[in-house]
Amino acid sequence: MSRPKKERVVYQPPLHADFKPLGIQRQKLESLPLGLDEFEAIRLADYLGLEHSEAAAEMEISRSTFTRLIEKARRKIAKFLVEGKHLHIEGGNIHFRGNLIRCHDCGHMFNIGFDLDIGSCPTCGSGNLIDLAGGFGHGNCCRGHGHQGRR
Repeated sequence: MSRPKKERVVYQPPLHADFKPLGIQRQKLESLPLGLDEFEAIRLADYLGLEHSEAAAEMEISRSTFTRLIEKARRKIAKFLVEGKHLHIEGGNIHFRGNLIRCHDCGHMFNIGFDLDIGSCPTCGSGNLIDLAGGFGHGNCCRGHGHQGRR
């Protein structure tokens, strides 16, 4: 029997979670899931340029686990680019350090901790808010993971 996967820590939910080639309907494309932990590995190593050991510490996993994770994510992104699949970011055994809220009315986006409840947009006062972490099924479970985030 294999060991249960350790929870990985992701800084915040992604701004965009679905990608596809232009001009092709999504229903006609094969779907390719990218886990939130794989997304975070790409963000840390390729976007922020962290060394594997630094990125692994940020995600609270071992360096060797991080290396396997980033290689898996890069293979999926290469497949998406070369074969033209529908890439979508989804779940995984993760917790977010922080959350992003988007106002549906004015488009303003702001970072928020899970310990704060906000009922209206600080820019326009609208209550029509989109909880990006909530879209991935997270929120209350992520409380307590926000204090260590650095990036």
